[in-house]
Amino acid sequence: MTAEAFDSVRATGWLVDLLDLDGVTGKAAFMDRVATALRLPDWFGRNWDALADCLGDPDWGPADPGRLLVVTRWQEYASLRPEEWAVALDVLGDAAGPGPHGTLAVHLALGGSH
Repeated sequence: MTAEAFDSVRATGWLVDLLDLDGVTGKAAFMDRVATALRLPDWFGRNWDALADCLGDPDWGPADPGRLLVVTRWQEYASLRPEEWAVALDVLGDAAGPGPHGTLAVHLALGGSH
């Protein structure tokens, strides 16, 4: 899956960020990928609470009208670290939705290829 697949979403003014988890086998790598994909601030502490704080920070903000986070190749990480993956889904799920600075939507790509 490539970013071009979401050109129609971008055409509506939404930001589209891709979070490719290929090769991620643990929390540290997951946090690094999230920080890069979402361009999180330097103060991001690379733990679950810090991720929740960043996603809820109006200064970071989902963007207006919205930001779509597309998560690809997550299956290996989910399989290797099911407890971490469950926490990741909780944090992302809690952050998803409309807010005062736009909407955050999270899409898990089910395909196995990039």
